[in-house]
Amino acid sequence: MQIAEIIRFLETIAPPSLQEGYDNAGLITGSGTWECTGVIASLDATEEVILEAKAKGCNLIVAHHPIVFGGLKKITGKTYVERAVIKSIKENIAIYAIHTNLDNVMEGVNGKMARQIGLSNCSILQPKASLLQKLYTFVPQAYAEAVRTAIFEAGGGHIGNYSECSFSSSGTGTFKAGEGTNPFVGEIGSRHAEEEVKIEVLFPVWLQGAIINGMKKAHPYEEVAYDIVPLENKHQMTGSGIIGELPEAISEKEFLQLLKNQFGLSVIRHTRFLNKPVKKIAVCGGAGSFLIKTALSAGADAFVTADVKYHEFFDAENKLLLADIGHWESEQFTIDLLAEFLSGKFPTFAVLKTGVKTNPVEYFS
Repeated sequence: MQIAEIIRFLETIAPPSLQEGYDNAGLITGSGTWECTGVIASLDATEEVILEAKAKGCNLIVAHHPIVFGGLKKITGKTYVERAVIKSIKENIAIYAIHTNLDNVMEGVNGKMARQIGLSNCSILQPKASLLQKLYTFVPQAYAEAVRTAIFEAGGGHIGNYSECSFSSSGTGTFKAGEGTNPFVGEIGSRHAEEEVKIEVLFPVWLQGAIINGMKKAHPYEEVAYDIVPLENKHQMTGSGIIGELPEAISEKEFLQLLKNQFGLSVIRHTRFLNKPVKKIAVCGGAGSFLIKTALSAGADAFVTADVKYHEFFDAENKLLLADIGHWESEQFTIDLLAEFLSGKFPTFAVLKTGVKTNPVEYFS
């Protein structure tokens, strides 16, 4: 199996188009044409993880964080980034990063956090806009169901937790086939009128190629008429953070103890207690302080994230419990998540979880 096959699978889960503009997700070193000897899932692709991959016979590291985030002007081995890049190239080990695109999907980093806490009734905290398009196509009545089904099978027609969503209306289409054509109905040189069905279906932008290909294969016409219209609607299944509910309300101290137990924490930085129960919880793995006001607007009782600066704690406005559990700590279960994805798809292939704790932060107590 080539590395490219593994990458294609991962990109069905977290499409590259969902990464933020500042990010550098994707294949960072190595080649997709290499035959894969094994995969190691990790949060970071440090030199130590690369040496671990070599020792275990794996030539692909799937990491959450891109080892190369900004541009490299020199590769002399002076920094940990340069040393990792040199080592990965020298040892023929590919590094693939699946970063903010995995943050921005429902079953990604934040979904894993939510499940670790035990949240239910989860939804995206800050859904993304401009990720949806609408397809309009015109089909002879007898073929409408086949075309509609093909579009659904390619991934179109999802609205929230509903699937196979579409709208159809009937009308009359006209066309005149020119010389050299092979019309499905009508005659060359004569205008033809056909009773047709107009099908409307929503789909996310990253599925456009598959949607169009599926539609054309099922469509009987030699030349298929269709329109694609960009929408401003928010995509409810993609975006930043997740908000959900605990099975029952608990005290703030009980909630922090729950976090300590579930994430193996020795310390939590948090805002002052408000002496009220918490039930509605917002989460964002990694640096999520940009979502504090969104969590407030959503009515969260508590917001769990990391990398909160001193002045950003004030943004909680004494209205919610803001808990900073640490960057690595909040995302640590992403390693398990990646291994679960890969093992589920490739059950007979070597998929390992790193044994290297890459967290650069230590706590003295």
